Amino acid sequence: MVKCGLLVRLEAKPGREQAVADFLAAGLEMTNREAGTPIWFAIKLSPTTFGVFDAFANEAGRQAHLNGDMAKALMARASELLATEPSVEPIDVLAMKNQLA
Repeated sequence: MVKCGLLVRLEAKPGREQAVADFLAAGLEMTNREAGTPIWFAIKLSPTTFGVFDAFANEAGRQAHLNGDMAKALMARASELLATEPSVEPIDVLAMKNQLA
């Protein structure tokens, strides 16, 4: 059961929008290797604003993700890709539906 998550907002530097989108798409491979990250979405909120929503069964999974390869890769490239520091918001999951068509 999913109990907690993260909502991360990323504002691309002017001209770096495609690089941010490409970075997030490539992040799927890193995140797939994280056993404690069962749900992960890379999203585009506007032409310059991107994000990640991920969810975890428990706090240990969330902390493992925050200390994992994807987070390290993002922070290593943040000054190159992002106009501002990433906004990382821990969230609690109140209810969830997960049914693929």
